[in-house]
Amino acid sequence: MFALVGAVATGLYVAGIAPLVDFALIGAGAIAACFASPSMHDIRPARAWHTLGVAGAFMLTGAILRPIVVPYGAALSAEAFTVPGYVLMIAALADFAYGRRAIDRHSVIDGLIVCVGATTVFTLLFAIPAMSIPGRPVVISALAGLYPTFDAILVLLVVMLAFSTAARQASFRLLLGMMVLIFIGDLAYAIIGNQGEFYTSPVLDVPFLLAFTLGGASALHPTARELVRTVPLPVQPWSLARLAVIIPAVAAPFVLTVAGAPGTAVERWIVGVGGAVIVLLLILRAISAVQANAVAQARFEYQATHDELTGLPNRRRLTQILEELLADPAGRGAVWVFFLDLDGFKFVNDSWGHPAGDRLIRSIGQRLRDTLPPEASIARIGGDEFVVVRRGTEAEALEQAQQIVECVEPPTRVGPAEVVITASMGIVAATRPDDTADSLMRDADTAMYRTKAAGRGKWTVFDASMREAVQERLEIESALRAALAGDELQVFYQPIVDLETGRPRGAEALVRWEHPEKGPIGPNVFIPVAEESRLITGIGAFVLRDAVRQLAAWRAAGVVGDDFWMSINVSPRQLTEPGFTGMVAEALHTHGVPARCVALEITESVMVEGGDISEGALRDLRALGVSISVDDFGTGFSSLGYLRRHPVTSVKIDRSFVSGLGASNSDEEIVRAVVAMSTALGLAVVAEGVETTAQRDVLGRLGVRLCQGWLWGRAVDARAFADTWGSRERSAVS
Repeated sequence: MFALVGAVATGLYVAGIAPLVDFALIGAGAIAACFASPSMHDIRPARAWHTLGVAGAFMLTGAILRPIVVPYGAALSAEAFTVPGYVLMIAALADFAYGRRAIDRHSVIDGLIVCVGATTVFTLLFAIPAMSIPGRPVVISALAGLYPTFDAILVLLVVMLAFSTAARQASFRLLLGMMVLIFIGDLAYAIIGNQGEFYTSPVLDVPFLLAFTLGGASALHPTARELVRTVPLPVQPWSLARLAVIIPAVAAPFVLTVAGAPGTAVERWIVGVGGAVIVLLLILRAISAVQANAVAQARFEYQATHDELTGLPNRRRLTQILEELLADPAGRGAVWVFFLDLDGFKFVNDSWGHPAGDRLIRSIGQRLRDTLPPEASIARIGGDEFVVVRRGTEAEALEQAQQIVECVEPPTRVGPAEVVITASMGIVAATRPDDTADSLMRDADTAMYRTKAAGRGKWTVFDASMREAVQERLEIESALRAALAGDELQVFYQPIVDLETGRPRGAEALVRWEHPEKGPIGPNVFIPVAEESRLITGIGAFVLRDAVRQLAAWRAAGVVGDDFWMSINVSPRQLTEPGFTGMVAEALHTHGVPARCVALEITESVMVEGGDISEGALRDLRALGVSISVDDFGTGFSSLGYLRRHPVTSVKIDRSFVSGLGASNSDEEIVRAVVAMSTALGLAVVAEGVETTAQRDVLGRLGVRLCQGWLWGRAVDARAFADTWGSRERSAVS
């Protein structure tokens, strides 16, 4: 709106309709806009805009006075306002640039090159001729030479802002346009100044009137706040835009020399000095570019070889360090690699978010720095994985391993609480001539996983047998992928028996693998591999769909009753899959099975380490109507609090407590406590691994009604289950 009003006022001014009033109104509006802008747009600090407003007031006063006082020979009274206005305007523009750190070193040098070139041209073409007019007072001649200097500084600021400021929204472009118009106006006055005139026509002030218009519009535009929040642009080469400005400035002194413009000694001296300064600036620009490239190269190299979160070397740098150590056989002792993985890190991330996890990682990284000796190299190679490399004897390495494990264990505050994190670690020494950085990392990683399998929070030294185990694991993983794609996997069923009736109340669906060459492969062999390789999600989906389908077939054929349920194991990884609840609902809907007839078995670790995602999935599943059972209860870290917090409907007592019943009083007391706790919480209790009548009788006496185990038979395929436990008249297996 202000720009439109300014355009109308400019038209009236050119038409000669109340020109002084037009100029005064637009100038006053622009000044008011500069003072109002900080409060309108919440700009802090407001100094630059306020300074520009004061500069506008001085320049407006001088512009209004000039046509009035010049006819009376009092031009100096107008310049008394205009000169301070220029000084304040330059200060304001410099504040916009430097005060907000919007200028980089290269832009300053580029601006100075243009400034020196422009100064040389202005001095020769305007300043010297204006100062050489005979009969002029010395003060007037001095002022005539001063304005080209202001213009040169103005050019410098325009170039630096144009090359450097990242915030190039509307307000910035309007401000830049204002500066260009002021330069054009000064150029027009310089031309008439060479003729000995101070003022000839109101048209000379049109650029200044338009400059006030653009300045006011810039101050009022919402993007004005960005002028004080500018950031440097990345270091740029001499682009076409820069060259279009710089080349004429560089060429100007030499073109003037060739054209014969410098006729006097003073003029030749000015051209020579200007050219020399430009050459010097070009050299500085080249040196600056080389230095900037070197700094950038060093920064990029550091970023490429170091972890951003901890500042530790990353995998790439660690590989270099290892290769250097392996290439130096004269070093003291063997090269040792310590591979540690934080236990429970996922729980921290899921419970308190990634910022908390980042704080924990930084804390552990700093502890390792503080604990390890200078000759040890520490690296972070993954989310919660750190690697330490050093030379030393076996005794030193084992002592170091214990120090690493212990330094991780002290509580760390993350979020609202303190957590205790342990580290599982694998250690390997370079003992073979063909050891490489990659092979050592792989072997240490293998030993680390052996530690996790053995209980976590410890360390294990790698031996050759582990390498064979890794090869076997890879073979199992490959074969398991093929089995999942083919028809090698089957679902078997083991009854869950009611002790009062001796008949099954439900069945647990268990996956079995019949390898075409190796024969049956036990779940204890392939399930851990499936968990680590993420194949468990595909296997779990297969078991879920097949078990629900089979239950529907049994129900339809009368093999089982309406209250018979199917218990299906669910991996922790499955619960974190985005569409898991939907997949369960789809299976129930497709086969027409009531949700109450399906129980999903989870491990205690889901409750302890699963985090918000798993807890949310459990609540969604419970809302769907399926039951939630805690498998292998008592072997993990569950507590009454975990059972109350999660939507659990039953617990399954682990076989390790059942096996000792009748022979161990402690196992009997544990079972008694589990039954009492579950009864208090309204949870059903199932005992698994029942193999003898003595165990069955003790469980019955302790109040356990539902049991499963070899006492009633091993898991069998669907047909055998129906033949053994279903109706003899109708047996449906599909």
